[in-house]
Amino acid sequence: MAKKFRPIVEETPQSREFIRGRGASWSPANRFEKLHIDLNDHDVVDVDPKNEERPGRGTQYFRDGTKSVITRNNSPDVGFETSLNPYRGCEHGCIYCYARPTHEYLGFSAGLDFESRIMVKTNAPELLRAELESPRWQPQTLVLSGVTDPYQPIERKLCITRSCLEVLALFRNPVAIITKNRLVTRDVDVLGELAAHNAAAINISVTSLDSNLQRVLEPRTSSPQARLDAIRQLRSAGIPTGVMVAPIIPGLTDHEVPKILDACAKAGAQFAGYTIIRLPWAVAPLFEHWLEEHFPDRKEKVLGRIRHLRGRRLNNSQWHTRMTGVGVFAEQIASMFAISSRRSGMRLRPKLSCASFIRPTTQLGLFG
Repeated sequence: MAKKFRPIVEETPQSREFIRGRGASWSPANRFEKLHIDLNDHDVVDVDPKNEERPGRGTQYFRDGTKSVITRNNSPDVGFETSLNPYRGCEHGCIYCYARPTHEYLGFSAGLDFESRIMVKTNAPELLRAELESPRWQPQTLVLSGVTDPYQPIERKLCITRSCLEVLALFRNPVAIITKNRLVTRDVDVLGELAAHNAAAINISVTSLDSNLQRVLEPRTSSPQARLDAIRQLRSAGIPTGVMVAPIIPGLTDHEVPKILDACAKAGAQFAGYTIIRLPWAVAPLFEHWLEEHFPDRKEKVLGRIRHLRGRRLNNSQWHTRMTGVGVFAEQIASMFAISSRRSGMRLRPKLSCASFIRPTTQLGLFG
């Protein structure tokens, strides 16, 4: 019989205190690992127990040696087949992020590791160009990103997403972007080139207009007002721009849906979509603890609503319903979103075109 390993450091309530600038306040055990050390535990890190706040945890960046960058999926729920993620892990630190468990495949935790141990695909632009140059590539809309945000803070310095956009503009391959960061406005020049060929669309994700809620829910994202400003700038540049009200958290943010759509429409948003919060694997205990830290009075209400949406569970990965949920609350949210979208004048998402796709050829010089 295989020996069962116990964690080297036992988890304690004291190891789960609020850390400023982070969404998660602890590192739950990786479901694939037998040994677990929580580096935020008082028994491991020398912490002053009288200090109300835990010491900040710096972000580390690791080079990702991936050999390909285009990811393919056949899910009927996501609305696209190919995507590109310049980063694995996300410093934005959104506590509800469904991508957190993907960090466990790397031997990291879905908690603090996900937002402080970032894998960087420095060679993504070169790999992307090689894939688009291949005759096997069938021109189609590429999504930036399907998992983590392409405009998280380190992008300001590394410009990997921008370099990928420059490659896409060279080929005139259509791209759809979803982000919570105003940094996307830095690239209006390249996005404008693509938009001129009906090959670009931006979705600005807005979860709440309450900046106090945003700071603890999505600690390193752009403020709600900054996101509205991003919509204005993108639309002023003639780039198709919409809003993703995502995720809607029943009992916490669902009441904001009409106001979010109205504010985004006034900023220039042309289309809208939404998803309901998903809590796969370690995200569920992380989110539960976050509610206990920040909204203990609403915790049971929020979790109760989520369970109602998810068939008495905190998560249900069943296709066709995992993005929107089931039951009366799901129906109410869908109805509220549809009515609010019509009132705000939102239209259907634009269908991007591959008609202008080209494969640039390099002219050889006289001597090769």
